[in-house]
Amino acid sequence: MLQRIRYLSHPQVQIDPAKDITDWSLSDLGQRRVTTLARSNALVGTTTIISSGETKAIETARPLADALGCKLTVRELMHENDRSSTGYLPRGEFEAVADQFFARPSESVRGWETALAAQARIVNEVDTCLSGHSLGDVFFVGHGAVGTLLFCHLSGLAIDRKFDQDPGGGGC
Repeated sequence: MLQRIRYLSHPQVQIDPAKDITDWSLSDLGQRRVTTLARSNALVGTTTIISSGETKAIETARPLADALGCKLTVRELMHENDRSSTGYLPRGEFEAVADQFFARPSESVRGWETALAAQARIVNEVDTCLSGHSLGDVFFVGHGAVGTLLFCHLSGLAIDRKFDQDPGGGGC
């Protein structure tokens, strides 16, 4: 029987403007946070870990699955909101565009995937994954923006950035 469903955004990453955002790796702090979680008993009962296909998500999910001895499934459509049109943006500019992304969910901001489209995609992925699962806890590893969009949907709330994780680097 399904017991718990959890969603974790990857922790801090090593920002590299020369790399595609989807290829960013966890920073040393992010790796230490994953190691701490893997060594804890917080995820006992987890039988399946489902991860986005982005490098930072897999680097979060794999050590957890290994520590728990459970199955890891990678789902490419669990990726973060598509912002490939801009690629890396300096922090201040990124925060301003992210504010617009959440404030105008039906509009593409600077070519980014709309918040409504990203929300529909992540909700569908989670629903699809859970429809075939019947035993043990499920642990999703993904990203901050789509995690917020999922939270808003499941909570019956309008999309709003006030529900987003703080800009401290993830792991929420």
